[in-house]
Amino acid sequence: MNLTIGWLYPELMSTYGDRGNIIFLKKRCEWRGINTEILNLNDGFDAMLLKKVDILFMGGAQDVQQKIVAKDLNARKVKSLKEKIQNNTPGLYICGAFQFLGKYYKDANGKAILGLSIFDLYTENPGLDSPRLIGNIVAKTEKHNIVLVGFENHGGRTYLGKTLRPFARVIKGFGNNGKDKTEGAIYKNSIGTYLHGPILPKNPEIADWLIEKAIEKKYRKKIKLETLDDFISQKAREYILEQLINL
Repeated sequence: MNLTIGWLYPELMSTYGDRGNIIFLKKRCEWRGINTEILNLNDGFDAMLLKKVDILFMGGAQDVQQKIVAKDLNARKVKSLKEKIQNNTPGLYICGAFQFLGKYYKDANGKAILGLSIFDLYTENPGLDSPRLIGNIVAKTEKHNIVLVGFENHGGRTYLGKTLRPFARVIKGFGNNGKDKTEGAIYKNSIGTYLHGPILPKNPEIADWLIEKAIEKKYRKKIKLETLDDFISQKAREYILEQLINL
């Protein structure tokens, strides 16, 4: 089996070490004998390349980088990306990328950056005098009841529309906006989240879900991935949880 991971804007949208998610996805595939190609989709990429992609990934960045990406995403690229997401291509979108899938992001100066309007959400930064939402976070996914650990660092407050399900519910930390206990969002096979860390090495079940969905879509058959030895990562997560929950 072969999978192609499309890494959207690796040179612009990778501020918080989220390249670790790409490394982890590739290793999880390799350990199971799945051949993996990483397709770097940098500024100016051809929209036709998206047709080759089986898993999409986009990391986080600051407002300046988001504006550059917004300028590069012409109508053809937006159409192709929307089609991929609507057709259940699995994807992981971190922080700024998560915000970008919504209707708009209003920066600290009140200027709006239009999003792709794929997710029913919007994000607003309350201003330069408002604190960023920073710190370790614990949340439980709504779909599979998996307890996640990660690190969040964002100034924007994201609000989900009524048609969009949160990815998880916050146990400890801020989440999307620090008020409603939602964290991220899930739409079809796409996950948006504020969890850095990066999220996948700390929570390997999410990596395997993305791989599984990609294989099922590409090869049109249900599969059960070979179980890997996650003893070390699970022990690390248990330690983090113990420290955070007992604070």
